[in-house]
Amino acid sequence: MINLNIIDLVVLVLYIIFIVWWGLKNSKSSDSDAYFLAGRDLKWPMVGLSLFAASISSSTLMGNSGEGFINGIAVFNYNWISILVMVFFAIFFLPFYIKSGIFTMPEFLERRFDVRSRTYFSFITIVGNIFLDAAATLYAGALIINMIFPGADMMLIIIGMAIVAGSYTIIGGLSSVINTEVIQAFILIIGSTLLAFFAMHSIGGWDAFYTQFQDGVWLKLTRPMNDPTVPWLGMWVGIPILGFYFWGNNQVMVQRVLSAKSIDHGRKGVLLVGFLYLFTLFIFIFPGVIARGINLFGVENLPHEIISGSELKSKYGINTDQVYPRLINKVLPVGLIGIILSAMISALTSALSATLNSVSTLFTMDFYSKFDKNAASEKKVKVGKITAVVTLIIAILWAPYIGKFDSLIAYYQEILSYLAPPVVGTFFMGLFWKRSNAIGAFSGLMSGLFIAVIIMLAKYILGFEIGLHFLLLAPIILVLSLLVNFTVSLSTAPPPEEKVKENTWTKAIWIEETVALKNVVWYKNFRIQALLLILACFGMYAVFF
Repeated sequence: MINLNIIDLVVLVLYIIFIVWWGLKNSKSSDSDAYFLAGRDLKWPMVGLSLFAASISSSTLMGNSGEGFINGIAVFNYNWISILVMVFFAIFFLPFYIKSGIFTMPEFLERRFDVRSRTYFSFITIVGNIFLDAAATLYAGALIINMIFPGADMMLIIIGMAIVAGSYTIIGGLSSVINTEVIQAFILIIGSTLLAFFAMHSIGGWDAFYTQFQDGVWLKLTRPMNDPTVPWLGMWVGIPILGFYFWGNNQVMVQRVLSAKSIDHGRKGVLLVGFLYLFTLFIFIFPGVIARGINLFGVENLPHEIISGSELKSKYGINTDQVYPRLINKVLPVGLIGIILSAMISALTSALSATLNSVSTLFTMDFYSKFDKNAASEKKVKVGKITAVVTLIIAILWAPYIGKFDSLIAYYQEILSYLAPPVVGTFFMGLFWKRSNAIGAFSGLMSGLFIAVIIMLAKYILGFEIGLHFLLLAPIILVLSLLVNFTVSLSTAPPPEEKVKENTWTKAIWIEETVALKNVVWYKNFRIQALLLILACFGMYAVFF
């Protein structure tokens, strides 16, 4: 239970009121461009901060600290590999997305291939946004509120949070979402930094922390092949696939990039997120590791060696999704708990509002616009609002079932590792191989889906033990779907020239950008910024190798 002082409660209530008011104040819903893409005029700081806030949900905060408690800093591998993915995405894919003027990621697939690929990807993205993103966010938020008010009904909490996040999102569209996310990003960073500072102080400072956890692999990023979180091979061949799907294909994230006023602002916004992500090790994951050393759950003789989350739950009654809120209660002084809870509510509302806006955009632009081809812009906005309401209702109904998984992070990443590879492969083939055609792309997607369904049926329905970590299954699914795409494309007619010309990368594009950057001062050159980010990324990996 989290014991709230009246000051903490006032801070929390005032923050919720403010964020709803701020979102409504900055709403834009006059037309589809304004409602779904905030008018496409955002500068890079807003793009970057909104991306950061949208990517950090309550389930991220609780999942990262929970994984830190279970397995040390291994979960940070997802973040630092994703930073490299962000750089790749910003250099190669982002310019095509912005120049094309698309509203959704599936729309790009139609421009490069055909409507079948667009429809399939849009459908699974909507399903993933509802069941993997929105529902998980509501469940994580409900756990937090339930620790503040233990007697409250979980379903009523979930409904209340949905109403708060949906109030400004449904009315104001992406402009409301992004303007609130900028505020929420600052609250997240400040609040999480404060918690990390007090947690480190509670264990005796850095020296005491390092002494307690230097043995074994607690502070090591490179793990053995039998590691349950990130086997070393999975780090290099599995995480990049999930990372690219999240940052390069996921409508929730890329929609913010599409709202940038130019390619340069979009790129610098993505790089800003990369620099911010370097610090997530210290403010999100370290507190979870520290929690292992301060007897957070009152369990004596908890083994120092790494054991699974399911074993912690069955043997010791420890639910690792409660690490973060329990840590708040244990290490923070009166007056600061309200700020940290505001950070967690920020994570909840920003992630949920981002997902709602994403689903409404996908359904309206990829499905309804096909049904009503002459729909006015105002009608599309109305359909988008109705879609967001329906999405909320479905997420509310599914959220309670998420507690059956060992941890929130495991739930999200494992399911994603089966569904993402065929999509990632299709985008890569589309951008970098001119011969890939519509039949090959759709065949690759369907074959990948078939393999993913077989794996999930075998594992979750039949109880069959696969024997491979999901990070090692992801590249296998990717390669098989690529082979199908390659074989079918070569066996059928080449794609039309108009499909290829504007939607594939060529060396000439790199040369043109090189010439254009010659007169740009070095610290404003996105390539220099990207290089500095890569160096910082590998520098951090070297420290915690």
